[in-house]
Amino acid sequence: MAGSRTIFVAGAGIGGLTVSLALAARGFRVVILEKSERLEEIGAGLQLSPNASRVLVALGLQPRLAGRAVTPEAISLMSVRSGGEVARLQLGEVAARSAGAPYWVVHRADLQAALHAEVNEHHDIELRLGCQFEDVASHAKGLTVVHRSGMTRQQDLALALIGADGIWSAVRHHLFPHVQPQFSGLIAWRGTLDATQLPREYASRGVQLWMGPNAHLVAYPISGARQINIVAMVPGTWNRPGWSAPGDGNELRNTFASPRWPGPARMMVAAVDGWRKFALFTVPDGGQWTQGAIALLGDSAHAMLPFAAQGAGMAIEDAAVLARCLAEVQNEGGPAMAAALQRYARERRPRVARV
Repeated sequence: MAGSRTIFVAGAGIGGLTVSLALAARGFRVVILEKSERLEEIGAGLQLSPNASRVLVALGLQPRLAGRAVTPEAISLMSVRSGGEVARLQLGEVAARSAGAPYWVVHRADLQAALHAEVNEHHDIELRLGCQFEDVASHAKGLTVVHRSGMTRQQDLALALIGADGIWSAVRHHLFPHVQPQFSGLIAWRGTLDATQLPREYASRGVQLWMGPNAHLVAYPISGARQINIVAMVPGTWNRPGWSAPGDGNELRNTFASPRWPGPARMMVAAVDGWRKFALFTVPDGGQWTQGAIALLGDSAHAMLPFAAQGAGMAIEDAAVLARCLAEVQNEGGPAMAAALQRYARERRPRVARV
């Protein structure tokens, strides 16, 4: 593949696949390096407010998500102290029309599958599975990107390299090895259950957010409202390799067993058969996002806690802005690419910091 309009993207998660589609839509050729042999999204549900869904709709993803994404009717803020709803944000079709894009709740695997299918159909995108980024060098013609598949080491010319390889980013470690993710002291327990397992009033097409002492609980429909996604956020410690592990449901049920937690919240926790817990890490604010024609995107640049439900949304916004900035200098290359990536970082930093 010629390097004259080729951009390499490390990572085939939500951010990496989205930026690849956004770049290809602007006339670039894209090579995605993904170290996993196959795409398997870890986790369960996510929320995509209109700032993110607007980008996905523009990239043509709406038909692929039509039967999977759910447009919730409202977000209900539930107080453990009062035992019921204390605030409500109306969503649904009326809010979607007002915002110009829908508010979606969707299974991560469904979103990744839709992005993957769109990537596979684009003749200007090549997805290399089982291929790991190793090194990159700058020179007069752009970049030389070094990657490995099994025992085979290969290098290619590229205009730019985008590190969209998550919080443990190999691209970020190569550029800025002093930047290390920090454990927040919080654990997210994630599980799903069939909607039929809950009484009808607790399986509605809405988002419930239960706020309680030292914990909170989020529940919303995914997979075309056939499943309910449950996330419990509690303090905890983490002293094992990696950032996720199977969770003992009895441990979590004991956390929510206090009489202060209303019956509906305890019922949802008890109904989940299989839990997985995720240590929540963040990337310290203020680190660099770019170096020459190399840039970071999404969690590799600014991993954040999920309280605003905007982690995926910020990566998707990053993708749209980065593609626009590079398209403005598409016919210039060289130093112009580096300047365009600096503009991307300057434009995104205030927005991400605010979120």
